[in-house]
Amino acid sequence: MKDVNIVFVNYFHKDDILAAIRSVVSDIAGNLYDVQMTVADNSQNRDGMKEMLQSEFPEVRYIDCGGNVGFGKGNTIGFQATPARYYFALNRDTIIQEPRTIERLIRFMDEHPRIGCIGPKLLNPDGSVQASCYRYDFFSILIKPLRHLEWDREYQWVKRAVDRLLMRDFDHQHTRAVDWVLGAAMVVRQEVVEQVGWFDERYFAYLEDADWCRTMWAHGWPVYYVHDIAIIHGHARDSAKIPGLKALLKNRFARIHTKSWLQFLWKWRKDFHFFSE
Repeated sequence: MKDVNIVFVNYFHKDDILAAIRSVVSDIAGNLYDVQMTVADNSQNRDGMKEMLQSEFPEVRYIDCGGNVGFGKGNTIGFQATPARYYFALNRDTIIQEPRTIERLIRFMDEHPRIGCIGPKLLNPDGSVQASCYRYDFFSILIKPLRHLEWDREYQWVKRAVDRLLMRDFDHQHTRAVDWVLGAAMVVRQEVVEQVGWFDERYFAYLEDADWCRTMWAHGWPVYYVHDIAIIHGHARDSAKIPGLKALLKNRFARIHTKSWLQFLWKWRKDFHFFSE
């Protein structure tokens, strides 16, 4: 069994993923742990992902998911292909720059056996701290679409709710339990998977991370934000590229995001509360 299986889901973002893999390869040089990298390809190799990996990174496992199965299911296919003590979902637009990042993530999990999942600090490309940990605040999640309409820029009551959801009152300078961490970079323990399962595949994309962390908490597995391990994240936010109500008509990702939001609210409608506060 590997120590960690790092999975990238590809959907016509070959260049981003190759850059992310290069950063991981550099990071794990001389690593004490047995690391597997996996690309779960939702593009059916129509961008030449498989050949590029065979040429530059033959040690990376390539899996054709058979079509665009979504972010959560794509990760699950990649995870299941190589059993490991830890499963690390890592977005295609991430770059590891700090030394021995993967080693430190594994060591943190080894030293805290009762923690089920961790998310490292995520930084924007300019070095600023990115919102990557969240609260299960019912009102904030209920009005979450208003953020994509940019109402938080116009209305203080929306801004207060968004700030609470994104934990903007937290300085992000210490490690702590949080309700959920962003799926762009989350490490999950094998024992957790054995107990609670994988991502809920009913979410095609978006909020599958919130749902998985919610399930972990419900089974007694805390989720933590780790402040002193940082990864650069481009944070593409495809669902927000077209602002306002017209996004629902013109932006497929916005429609998917809205569907996931409704699924999440409905699934947890009878059991919505904080865990980390």
